[in-house]
Amino acid sequence: MTKTVLIMGAAGKDFHVFNTCYRENPDARVVAFTATQIPHIDDRLYPPSLSGPQYPDGIPIVPEDELVALIEKHSVDDVVFAYSDVNQAYLDERRKLVEGAGATFSMFEVDPTMIPSSKPVIAVVAVRTGCGKSQTSRKVVSLLREKGLKTISIRHPMPYGDLAKQAVQRFATLDDLVKHECTIEEMEEYEPHISNGAVVYAGVDYAAILAEAEKEADVILWDGGNNDTPFYKPDLWITIADPLRPGHELSYFPGRTNFERADIILINKCDSAEEADIASIEANAKKYNPSATVIRGNSPVSVPDPDAIKGKRVLIVEDGPTLTHGEMKYGAGTVAAKKWGAGEIVDPRPFAKGEIADTFAKYPDIGVVLPAMGYGEAQMKDLEETINATDCDLVLIGTPIDLARVIDIKKPTLRVTYDLADEGGVFLEAIEQAIAKKNG
Repeated sequence: MTKTVLIMGAAGKDFHVFNTCYRENPDARVVAFTATQIPHIDDRLYPPSLSGPQYPDGIPIVPEDELVALIEKHSVDDVVFAYSDVNQAYLDERRKLVEGAGATFSMFEVDPTMIPSSKPVIAVVAVRTGCGKSQTSRKVVSLLREKGLKTISIRHPMPYGDLAKQAVQRFATLDDLVKHECTIEEMEEYEPHISNGAVVYAGVDYAAILAEAEKEADVILWDGGNNDTPFYKPDLWITIADPLRPGHELSYFPGRTNFERADIILINKCDSAEEADIASIEANAKKYNPSATVIRGNSPVSVPDPDAIKGKRVLIVEDGPTLTHGEMKYGAGTVAAKKWGAGEIVDPRPFAKGEIADTFAKYPDIGVVLPAMGYGEAQMKDLEETINATDCDLVLIGTPIDLARVIDIKKPTLRVTYDLADEGGVFLEAIEQAIAKKNG
């Protein structure tokens, strides 16, 4: 008897769970996706070109607020939770809603969603959003380039536009970001790889993406999003933990899976953390993943002109998702402001415009930094107007991209950059062993 299924998501893992577990499954019928976390990703259709012949009309994507009504309308048997960076209390609340409406509730299964590759796969994932995956991925790519190996980076999905057009995307130049009409959030993830000389793939259909990437890669690097699990079966599983949020490695889904299954656990940002917090993560690693190699890393910040910060009234712009569902209170911009003696950190909230004001209302604990939200043209315009309206001497940009390149900032700006500084050659040794094992 065919089961009726609903997949809860946020325009990423939900589509991948469908593609790998349900698209060709005759024993289940998916009636809808729900969407949350990201603005403007609901009220769409998962198109027939991606949903396959069993779904000739596609599959509706609706707001998660309609969850209970959908269960009742479609007599849903199973609800599958398929998005990331949520704690146990959040999961329990959703479970109660679903079970109260008469359906079963489960989280996505990890192993069926990890597609095997003919090439060595190195996965870089994390226990929370904002741990430092991107800088770690860049480090791995650089190490592999030094060994003469072409590494293709495949990035966790961010399909916020036309899903059919975004099925398979390849980014080799900054012009490709314009070609694919990328949002700020997408550019933040793709641009650093491109600037590092790497080709990036992303999109919706990750089996098709892998088939294309394997044609030009010696090694596949999976660059994860949020704290999600890898989409490809890794030969080397690297998980980043954050000592600025100790204990989160055990209390957030599905980051705990990454922590417990990692080959390498990198405790990043040790140069900004307390020794006791670093030690607590090391103790948890020893208890819950005793076979993992645990190393410490630093995330030093740099700016072109440190003297420009001293004594200034600064507006700090940080990575949006890290501050919102990542729940961090600060990022690289704040570290730089304190390190080089800013006179005052200006509160942007009185100057917030449109959807930026809405973001502060939705996430009231963000505080006195500005999240670089840019999930669409309207939001990017609101961000631009918020920055230009804020009464400050200097804008410190702590985002992974040069924000001044994509919006018109009419104030002096200074970009903060950061890279991984790891101890010794642990990464390179582990990478070489994984590649050698894969190649027999």
